Amino acid sequence: MPGGRLTQPERQQIALGLADGLAYAEIARRLDRPTSTITREVMRNGGPTAYRAEAAHRATERRAHRRRQPAPRGAEAPEQAYGRDAEAVREYEELFTTVMVASGMPAMMARVMACLTLTDSGSLTASELVQRLQVSPASVSKAIAFLESQSMVRREQGERRRERYVIDDDVWYQSMLASARAIAHLVETARQGVHVLVPGTPAATRLENIARFLDFVSESTARAAEQAREILRTKPETPSGGAAEPST
Repeated sequence: MPGGRLTQPERQQIALGLADGLAYAEIARRLDRPTSTITREVMRNGGPTAYRAEAAHRATERRAHRRRQPAPRGAEAPEQAYGRDAEAVREYEELFTTVMVASGMPAMMARVMACLTLTDSGSLTASELVQRLQVSPASVSKAIAFLESQSMVRREQGERRRERYVIDDDVWYQSMLASARAIAHLVETARQGVHVLVPGTPAATRLENIARFLDFVSESTARAAEQAREILRTKPETPSGGAAEPST
């Protein structure tokens, strides 16, 4: 299996594969590359609908050039625990961020979310985020405010009265409930429009169909979040005879 960076011809083959509607795994098979390589390449360069081979190649060259430049003082990557590969972690954080941006999250908010998610503690102070991401305190503050509004992070009082921003196992549950509530509000608004536009008219019927669809999505989202939470919180039974506790 070939290693190293993708070549420009390979990127052109990726673009052709995406245009033909091929899955990442099939593109990877044709190029004899890992599927994760193709996924990362596409998601960090605009996603499946906006991927362009030439632009992706230029962007990769710019990133490689930046990595060759000396890092500014205070920008050293944090030491990795558990023998992790620092470069692999950095690349994965970039991929995770790119996927969240592709799903609709603003870029800075996605960077903060990825940074918090990939720390073992699941919490960082504002100054730690500023140092890790090399951005301004105002950028971090704005990102945290957005993530809080989506119930994706919470604040805790840390040492020396420093606030810590925390992401825990319930974050996606809370976020999904917030999403369901937002959709439910849209349902209510759509149904108000039905009465304004007179029931039975084409525009009112369109709004009613939107409301029915979104109402189903909202209820399904909330129900699925509750069910998933219960399943994930249920500890698996210990097999008869017992099993050794994992070493820590």
